[in-house]
Amino acid sequence: MKAFVMRGIGRVGFADKPIPTPGPDDVIVKTTRALICTSDSHTVRGAIGPRENLTLGHEAVGVVHQVGSNVKLFKPGDRVLVGAITPDWGDPASQAGHSSQSGAPLGGWKFSNTKDGVFAEYFHVNEGDANMAKIPDSVSDEAAVYCADMLSTGFMGAENGYIPIGGTVAVFAEGPVGLMATAGAKLRGAGLIIGVESVPQRQELARHFGADVIVDFSKEDAVARILALTGGIGVDTAIEALGSDVTFQSCVKVTKAGGFISNCGYHGEGEFVHVPRVEWGVGMAEKTITTGLCPGGRLRMERLLRILEMKRVDPTVMTSHTFAFDDMERAFEVMDKKLDGVIKPLIVFE
Repeated sequence: MKAFVMRGIGRVGFADKPIPTPGPDDVIVKTTRALICTSDSHTVRGAIGPRENLTLGHEAVGVVHQVGSNVKLFKPGDRVLVGAITPDWGDPASQAGHSSQSGAPLGGWKFSNTKDGVFAEYFHVNEGDANMAKIPDSVSDEAAVYCADMLSTGFMGAENGYIPIGGTVAVFAEGPVGLMATAGAKLRGAGLIIGVESVPQRQELARHFGADVIVDFSKEDAVARILALTGGIGVDTAIEALGSDVTFQSCVKVTKAGGFISNCGYHGEGEFVHVPRVEWGVGMAEKTITTGLCPGGRLRMERLLRILEMKRVDPTVMTSHTFAFDDMERAFEVMDKKLDGVIKPLIVFE
């Protein structure tokens, strides 16, 4: 089969690999649609260390090709969504409710980290019954693939922010994760959603998904504007959806005493992320910092698919580009260099 791989730090390309085979609990999926994530770029640049001949990608849907002898819920031909995070559910961390940390910090993140990812004609899923969900007939592959990561991660940003009904929220960076955090904040009943973004196309999408006010940090002081919008008190919840030290500090600064800073951005560079001491109340302002990696598991995937089935959110408006799998090198370049106003590139395998 053909696979798109990381040849080494800063180098990508196609490779031929054997079609994987399943263990007793595992499933092999024939890929139909995939999405490229900025974290794939972080990986290629060396954020998680060197990798050689590792298949990239962690967002995909497809059709079941082969199942292991213990798999009960799926059969060949089923359309399935696979979570970007595929933990070992027998691990103590997973059983304790921290499935992303399975086996080690971030250990539930296997695709394009500790095993081959999904940018291939076929890919392997460990513990298939627990890590996949059937796609409803009314939900397209193009929509379902967003549940693998973007909906799950963005919604987690809102969930971890403990947004009260009618509460105030600031979302820093309206890329795909931030847009889904904005949609999640609206679903959770936020009364005022402030999106911090400078790119006009992303500003428009933020409004589409529920932002009431857009703050353009390239034209004004975002912290000062958010404090003004909240009467100097600050927001109930600030969501960091970029992975930047500067935006993380801004989140701390705009969050009111007793509020929540929810980090769902990938901090792929730098040695430290800093907490501003005074705005943190010199450590005593009761501002809670929450973090998380994309939640996985069949139950999570089924819930997200229900959101699409009931038409609560349409993530496909984020698809700015569509490429055939054969054009993967160009697609990766577009996403890596943020060319041509890219939001999210969809990869079509058939």
